[in-house]
Amino acid sequence: MEGTTGRSKSEMESGSTSNNNESHIAFKEGSWFGQFKNGSNPWMARYVYGLIFLASNLLAWAVRDYGRNAFPEMERLKNCQGGRGCLGAEGVLRVSLGCFAFYFVMFLSTAGTSSLYNCRDTWHSGWWSVKIGLWIALTATAFLVPTFIIQIYGEIAHFGAGVFLLVQLVSVISFITWLNDCCQPDKTEDKCHIHVMLLATAAYIICIVGIIMMYVWYAPEPSCLLNIFFITWTLVLIQLMTSVSLHPKVNAGILTPGLMGLYIVFICWCAIRSEPAGENCIRKAEASNRTDWLTIIVKKEAPVGDAVPYGYGFFHFVFATGAMYFAMLLIGWNTHHIIKKWTIDVGWTSTWVRIVNEWLAVCVYLWMLVAPVILLRCRQTNESA
Repeated sequence: MEGTTGRSKSEMESGSTSNNNESHIAFKEGSWFGQFKNGSNPWMARYVYGLIFLASNLLAWAVRDYGRNAFPEMERLKNCQGGRGCLGAEGVLRVSLGCFAFYFVMFLSTAGTSSLYNCRDTWHSGWWSVKIGLWIALTATAFLVPTFIIQIYGEIAHFGAGVFLLVQLVSVISFITWLNDCCQPDKTEDKCHIHVMLLATAAYIICIVGIIMMYVWYAPEPSCLLNIFFITWTLVLIQLMTSVSLHPKVNAGILTPGLMGLYIVFICWCAIRSEPAGENCIRKAEASNRTDWLTIIVKKEAPVGDAVPYGYGFFHFVFATGAMYFAMLLIGWNTHHIIKKWTIDVGWTSTWVRIVNEWLAVCVYLWMLVAPVILLRCRQTNESA
């Protein structure tokens, strides 16, 4: 009897697991509308959360640029002080606070989820009517809180945006390292060497062209000392990363410093374009709209057994800090800064934030190169002692 009972329980558990796997496969292979309607699909959930995040940022932009015409009723709210506390920079912070609160609630309620088919997985991947209602309620509540709370949130958002930049930085370096490993599956194959050399050469050529174009566009006169320093120092950092990577004790190859060079050239370009318009050194920048819409891409992997396909808690944490980051972009990293319409991330504060981010990226990359060498030497010293 006991053996029969044990077998029946085992069969029931295996049957339940099989049915769950089949249902998730059906969700994953179905249409987008069918996936959303059926719910409890972590793959589809990523896109829905992305749309909610996009809607929040579009609302923040609308409140900043068209608030007085599009939302005249806000001027009658007690905490809005005739519109001053709910429109412009403070309006952006209020929308950001609502978005941050939503994703932080999701972070607290899904952090540590390790397996599918439980209540927290269902909450993350389904219940969309409830969650959309929660997002709307939190966003609306943000317009009812006192102004001093918004000012405190604005100061905290500087730190949260820095955390988002750090996560972005680590993700970029990890991706570059992963790409380097993929391009070198077998270092003994000549074909692999050719592919790596072609990719690295293309990266360095683009870096050099980018440096030259920045000199032409943003340092047309010898008096543009700050821009000349930014661009020249970027060139020096590329040379430093290449030299360390090719050092015999490191031997990390030529591909990763080339790809990192592309990244820091891009950051330097964004930093210079964030400088306030109206000076001779940024004539080219005035002719174009300044945008810097960054995206969060979650790597899609097949889950092992009942494991979740990605970390739900970390996913929502990135979106929560991203809400703070986009608020900083829309107000130029200055809670008292009045920014022009159709401009994003403009001002000297924005410029220096990006420059520091560039230098930090190089420091993190160099540490990732030299840390194994230092740790190996320390281990050998301890063993010999």
